[in-house]
Amino acid sequence: MDKRRRLHPLPVLRMAVKQASPARDMEAALRRPGLHIIAELKKASPSRGVLRSDFDAKSLGISLAGAGAAALSVLTEEEFFQGSLANLRAARAAVEIPVLRKDFLFDPWQIWEARSVDADSYLLIAAILSDVQLSELLAAGRELGMEPLVEVHTREELQRVLRAGARLIGVNNRDLRTFDVRLETSFELIREIPRDCVAVSESGLRSASDMARLRDAGFNAFLIGESLMQAPDPAAALRALLSAPAAAV
Repeated sequence: MDKRRRLHPLPVLRMAVKQASPARDMEAALRRPGLHIIAELKKASPSRGVLRSDFDAKSLGISLAGAGAAALSVLTEEEFFQGSLANLRAARAAVEIPVLRKDFLFDPWQIWEARSVDADSYLLIAAILSDVQLSELLAAGRELGMEPLVEVHTREELQRVLRAGARLIGVNNRDLRTFDVRLETSFELIREIPRDCVAVSESGLRSASDMARLRDAGFNAFLIGESLMQAPDPAAALRALLSAPAAAV
């Protein structure tokens, strides 16, 4: 990040943001009636290595949007996920749905950077941020017309982000320390997410029956990445999830 920051100081990013496309409304996209999947474009992960060797952000974005994704999440972290801002820009230019930047974000400069490449939303991970940082990064995005997805793993983190004023709450079923996945995490926390927030279940979702149970519990949307990226045809896999009888109830 330091190299990028030297090349693109905040005054340069402010000029780039003036030329960016208007931000698309992620919150509105997830509040509409129906089943909403945020399809994640992720080439690799620290726990599983390369997920998709023929990764192409533009073509994947087009096919997943065409298959019914409500939004896209694009990894931009380079070292562990082999992502890039170029991938985000390519996917965003090719689709009409909102696109979220997924990375380890902890500085308002990164939010300006995200908007400068046309990101519509961004991920905040409560576990790596202080209360001051959460408030600061929420405010930075809203200044730019972006509402972030704020990710939690525990009740304590959930209470912190609610105090900060988060409106899009993501419950990550993966323990970031052990990489173990428990769908029960979503079921345990949904009871404490206010109804006026958008609740998104993340990680470990592989079937329409999983989504049906979570939707019945109160979730508005689902972020799905690895199972789509590992499918021979990600768009077909997404269509199958959206059209399955369990998803349609």
